[in-house]
Amino acid sequence: MGISREVVIATALGLLDEVGLEGLTMRRLADALGIKAASLYWHFANKQVLMDGMADALMAGVAPPGPADGSAAPAWRTAVGATARAVRAALLARRDGARVFAGTYVVTDNVLRVAESMIGPLREAGAGTRMAGWGAFSILYYVLGFVMEEQALDPSAPAALDVAGRRAPFEALAAQRYPHVLAAMEDLFDLDFDTRFEAGLDLILTGLDAKMGSGANS
Repeated sequence: MGISREVVIATALGLLDEVGLEGLTMRRLADALGIKAASLYWHFANKQVLMDGMADALMAGVAPPGPADGSAAPAWRTAVGATARAVRAALLARRDGARVFAGTYVVTDNVLRVAESMIGPLREAGAGTRMAGWGAFSILYYVLGFVMEEQALDPSAPAALDVAGRRAPFEALAAQRYPHVLAAMEDLFDLDFDTRFEAGLDLILTGLDAKMGSGANS
């Protein structure tokens, strides 16, 4: 009996958690599935095609936001923020999740549903197609970049960078000729990722809000 595409992707995601993106090879995946590599290539021509399937699976659990919860924030801001947080959670659920998703441009219902849940509220609030599209994808790019750094710096993550070890030379060089970087040192190395994420997301949403309020909504 052949192995389904869904089983291959699920096994690949499990293996990703164990060995990370660099360790995830087609041969290792074939071994985990107990099949010949040639059988695996029948489903996925190469690793990039496999990653496209994995990226789609990462977005499968990102549900569209529910109705407004009575917040004082505009409905579009609540909805778009909720989707951004859900995407972050989905990427964090898997080791190297952001690296798997970044740059794939997968065309699937799962991915387009996520895009729709961000572009739709912006357009319904009066944004033009460019502001809604570019605004939504600017948020998605922020989420991807943030999670990529978060997964590399989180001390509890496998193969995490030695943040404390990196800080000493960073601070020493800043002390020589970069006074503003030195002044911000505690904030730059603050590992409260939840607070940092919300701060960055708020900056982008506030900027969109200001643009839409000024009538620059094309």
